[in-house]
Amino acid sequence: MSADAAAKPAPAAALAVAGGGARAADQRSDEELMTAYRGGDPAAYRVLVERHHGPVYRFCLRSLRSPEAAADAAQEVFLRVVKNASSWEPRAKFTTWVYTIARNHCIDEARKGRFRKTESLHETVGKDGEGEERIERVVADAPAADRVAHGARLRKAIDAALAELPEEQREVFLLREISGLQFKDIADATGVGENTVKSRMRYALSALKKTLKQRGFDDTG
Repeated sequence: MSADAAAKPAPAAALAVAGGGARAADQRSDEELMTAYRGGDPAAYRVLVERHHGPVYRFCLRSLRSPEAAADAAQEVFLRVVKNASSWEPRAKFTTWVYTIARNHCIDEARKGRFRKTESLHETVGKDGEGEERIERVVADAPAADRVAHGARLRKAIDAALAELPEEQREVFLLREISGLQFKDIADATGVGENTVKSRMRYALSALKKTLKQRGFDDTG
């Protein structure tokens, strides 16, 4: 079992709501699955949980910086999907809706001050599909051996740099980098304009690059 798989809790509680494991290789879209679930198909909910629990958990983990809090938050998000299924509009994108729930819940939990920052969160980020600079390119490519040797130190530095970002920049960065949302979807989830989202992302990347350079992760090779 990989370290990443071991660190991510299984969505057992959320799946229990629908009574069992997920259907394998379901090709329906999220919106088709949600429509089916609202129409009385519990298997559709199980597929949604299996499909999105991991990314939602990682978003909560980066937001709350506590694995225990993130596991609880991810479970709560999918319980709210069940409770609020009737309020979901079929024309709305499921990922925008579910990350709006996740974002609002994490904001509420953070404001309660219940969770403290914990150890470095060894999570990786995905790849970009819109031509924007990603965190992988904040630091220039290094030889493979060096990447292995310095990977843990870089992840810790990124965690610390993220914690220093203003909340609105960190939020956009997490929705983009960790959850993989498109800028339009982030705008819908956060209630601001798409240009504002892109501006916050640029500021976040610039600040991260500057902080990482100050900590010895220069982009000059």
